[in-house]
Formats: sequence, structure tokens, C-alpha cells
Amino acid sequence: MHFDTPAVVTADPNAGPWYKELTRYHWFVLIVCTLGWLFDTMDQSIFNIARRPAMMALVSPDKVTDYGFYATSIFLCGWGAGGIAFGVLGDLIGRAKSMILTILLYSLFTGLSALSTEFWHFAVFRFLTGLGVGGQFAVGVSLVAEEMPDRARPFALGLLQAMSAVGNIMAAVAGVALAFLARDEVVSETWRIMFLVGTAPALLVLVIMRRLKEPERWTKMAAEKTMRERVGAYGAELFRDPRWKRHALIGLILSSSGIIGLWAIGFFSIDLQRAIFRQRLVAEGGLEPSELTFQVDVWAAMTSVMMNIGGFFGMYLFSRFTHHLGRRLTFAIAFVLAMLSTLLVFWKFESIGDIFWMIPIMGFCQLALFGGYAIYLPELFPTRLRGSGTSFCYNGGRFVVAGATLILPQMHGYFMRVNHLDDVTAFRYVGMIMCAIFLVGLAVLPFAPETKGKPLPE
Repeated sequence: MHFDTPAVVTADPNAGPWYKELTRYHWFVLIVCTLGWLFDTMDQSIFNIARRPAMMALVSPDKVTDYGFYATSIFLCGWGAGGIAFGVLGDLIGRAKSMILTILLYSLFTGLSALSTEFWHFAVFRFLTGLGVGGQFAVGVSLVAEEMPDRARPFALGLLQAMSAVGNIMAAVAGVALAFLARDEVVSETWRIMFLVGTAPALLVLVIMRRLKEPERWTKMAAEKTMRERVGAYGAELFRDPRWKRHALIGLILSSSGIIGLWAIGFFSIDLQRAIFRQRLVAEGGLEPSELTFQVDVWAAMTSVMMNIGGFFGMYLFSRFTHHLGRRLTFAIAFVLAMLSTLLVFWKFESIGDIFWMIPIMGFCQLALFGGYAIYLPELFPTRLRGSGTSFCYNGGRFVVAGATLILPQMHGYFMRVNHLDDVTAFRYVGMIMCAIFLVGLAVLPFAPETKGKPLPE
């Protein structure tokens, strides 16, 4: 594919819809990268839905909540390590080749997670799955950013990120279907089947290997620099060049704030809902254990669906707002709304009806930030550092989140022991306290460069 990068991007309101600028190959790249990320997020959602049932099968009942936090921390460590490694690899050997490797990794080890019989088996498989899950985002958004025409780029990246919500919904729908089958005693241990479903993305590799090419920007850069020079550029520039170092640190803090907010708080709203409904149904009595599990599983999956319906609109609308308001102001609005909506859920969530209005609002506000990351992070770095820089920002935060998820069980236990709170109320306190993390992202915005209307740096 051939396209020229203009020195200045003109935002002509009469230029027509952004998608009119795309060729057939542009659409192919966008669809392939979107599917790769969609299936990646399906894997993430499978883990969030199946985590507690898996812990109930693999550890003693009194350790289920704590080991759920530990499993999340291990998964996120793999995610961070894989994200940074494949970001660098994408700069060195190419975006398309790296994408193939990431999809194979997360597909294979998601399937193997179903074979776990002890917690350490599960932990190893989730760490290895995380390597592939983490690598997919950086290589995918770098590829799309470099292939798309400049005016279409933010909209295409916003659409790619918004479609990740569809992957999450697919996992939730699978969870509901399996809950019905388990109630009818057609299947058992549905969490194992859910992880087997996660092997399906490997088929996408067959399509990628046949047609996907490296972006012209990367090919030109690779032709001008040897592998040794590229390795040297990564080490010397990303952390020594003042401009790229500043961009990397700002991007890392921005990303860490939203990622902690989602993974250490938002996604645990599913566990909060499980705990609330299980506590209430047990108190009411009259349900067989299988029916109790069915009810809890169905509403947990529905919570995930509603969160991601809200998230789809939040991520895509971020690309529309940022086109008019700029990156920094749109991020500022999103951080404030994410904090307020998450406080609302952990403070007031009580009933089934709350699933259908509180959870979509929180999903809209929290996941809107991730639409911003897909658009903004590739705009901070030149072609030779785009994969590694984007990945450092987006995935470096996973290690911070992993640390946060190790603190969460201690906070949870503290509230239960010292304040004599039950499991549900302790969950609420932890979630509300952690909402302060969104203020960190808000605080760094004055130092972030505004990239609206500018071409990708070279």
C-alpha cells in the first residue's frame, strides 16, 4: 500500500465521512486488527467471568476471594511483560509478524487454562496467556495508525477499540448459555468450557498469514536501519531522548490511571454483584445449590454485557469528542465521569434493576478512556518507537495494577477483621477508596502534549 503523509493535517468539515478515504486494503487491515483485539478482549472477559468459579473449584472456600485477586495479579504481570516485549518486537521484526505470535499465544494458553487442577497450574497458564494478550494491543493499534490516512486515523482507532466491547459481550453470552446448560445438567464446570472457547481466535492467524503486509512506514524505516541500529535506537531514544522520555512517562501515568480503575475496581463490580446476589439468595433460602449457582452466573454475565454495551458507546464517542474538543479536554471529562460513576456503583449497587442502568453508565465512562488510549498513544511516538512506546505506556501500567490487586485483598481483609464488615460491605469500601486513582490521570493532563490535527511523528 502507498500513501503520502502530509506535513500538516487539515480538518476540513466538508471533506465527507472519514471512511470514504479508505481503500479495500485499509478496510482489510482495520478488520483484521479489530478482530485480533476483539478476541483478545473476549479472553480478558472470559477470565473475569470465570475467575471466581475457577477459584471455587481450585482452592478452599475461605481463600476464594483472596486467590481471585492473586490470579488477577499474575495475569496482569504476564500482560505487562508480554505487552512490553511484543511492543519492542513489533518495532524490530514488524507489526504483522508480531500480531501472529500474540494471537497464537493467547489462544493456546487460554485453552490450556481449562485443564488446571490446582491453583499453580491456573496461575502459570494465565501468566502465559497474559504475554499474548498484552502484546496484541500495541502491534494492532500501531499497524492501524500507520496504515490509515491521517484524517481517518482517530476514527478508525476509536472504532477498533469500541469493537473490543463486542468481544467482552461474546464472552458474557457464552457464559449465559453455559449457565443454562449447567442448570439442565448438560455440562458441568462451565468455567473450563469457557476457557476452551478462547482457543477460537487461532483461526484468525490463517487469514493474517496470507494477506497482511507490514506498513509502508515501518518497511521504509526497516530498510534504512539495520536490526542492531533499531535495537540501539530503542534503548537510546525511548528513555534518553527528552521528548520521547517525557511522552513515555506521561502516557504511562495516563494509562495506569484508567487501567487500575478498570482492572482493580471496575471489573470487580462483577464479583461485587456475585457476592450481593449470593448473600441475598442464601438468606431468602429455598434454592438448590445448582439453581443458586445458575442465578448468580446469569446475572454476573448480564453485568458484563451491560458494562460493555455502555463501553462500546463510550469508546467510540471518545473519538468523536476528541475530534472537536481535543485529546486533553476529552480525557479530563472522561476521568471525572469515570470516578463519579464508579463511586456510584460501589456505593449504591443493590438490585437486579441496577444492572441495567448503573453498570452501563460506569462502563461508558470507564471504557471511554480506553478509546482515548488507542487514539492518543500511537500519536506520541515516531515509527521506529511506536510499538515499544505505545506498549510501554499501555502495558507498563499492568505491573502497577498487579501491585494494586495484591493490596486489595489486604484492604478487604482489614475491613472485615478490624471494622467487622461482611464481604459485600468490605468490597464496597475498597472500591470507593480506589476511585481516587482517576485523579492521578487528571493531574498529569496539563503536562500532556495536544496532538489533535497533527500527523504522526516520524
